[in-house]
Amino acid sequence: MTNDDSATLPAPVAVAARTGPAARGGVLLAALGVVAFSLSFPATRWALEGFGVWSISGVRCVLAAVLAAAGLLAARVPFPERRHRPGLLVVSVGCVLGFPFLSTLALRTTSTSHAAVVIGALPLATAAFAALRTGRRPSRAFWLGALGGAAAVTAFTLLHGDGTPGVGDLCLVGALLLCAAGYAEGGRLSAVLPGWQVMAWALVAALPVTVPVAAVALAAEPVRWSGHALLGLGWLAAVAQFGGFVLWYRGMAAIGVARGSQLQLAQPLLTLVWAALLLGEGVPAAAPVTAVAVLACIAVTQRARS
Repeated sequence: MTNDDSATLPAPVAVAARTGPAARGGVLLAALGVVAFSLSFPATRWALEGFGVWSISGVRCVLAAVLAAAGLLAARVPFPERRHRPGLLVVSVGCVLGFPFLSTLALRTTSTSHAAVVIGALPLATAAFAALRTGRRPSRAFWLGALGGAAAVTAFTLLHGDGTPGVGDLCLVGALLLCAAGYAEGGRLSAVLPGWQVMAWALVAALPVTVPVAAVALAAEPVRWSGHALLGLGWLAAVAQFGGFVLWYRGMAAIGVARGSQLQLAQPLLTLVWAALLLGEGVPAAAPVTAVAVLACIAVTQRARS
């Protein structure tokens, strides 16, 4: 069964597939994935205290791939079928190579809180990619909720910054688009492959790129060992780059890519909280109002008919 088979099932069965206990469990898993991802930018900021951009981007993916490969070997998972490999490459390029490097590069020139709200458009982009890829068309109410959430975080971004995009913002937009494509494709594949295997194979597929990058970067970029730097890098590798994706893809497989993606509207606001608690960054006055608006939009997208 694929992520879109509910469109061909009888109406009661299709509804049950999206509203029963499995769907509620899927919402919980996807929400836990969002919490894991919300710590990515603060963890990256910590990692930048001791490592360079290329070192972080390469090492986090290599370490995550080691964990993934160990899991694949322990479970004796066969190689993915040929028909799944193009999709796995999309996940690899978007979520393993593109997003880590571009987001880390952006955080050298922009604050964690600013980066978090720019990435707030990720749910809408993911839903759009999923609609294009699968042909499923969410309802008008869903799109209104998704657009409302994207508008809220966009307005917050402009109010929080100076209204003018910089180099960091351009990097974040590139990271957003690549990640959205990887999320949509990974969510689709997780309906036919276990979610952890989707990310595991994507990480392993990127090793021919990430291993040389990590080796060269560690030799060329200065390294300053510190507790913050190691903790940040460890979180990025074990949780943000692998464990969080296991929860995220499994959740999206249960409730659908479009619906699951909208839970990530809460991620920028969670990141703002972590940035304040862990990095000492100030929380903008508009954050509570934005939080209420975003939560309302999430509620609309979760209740909307698929």
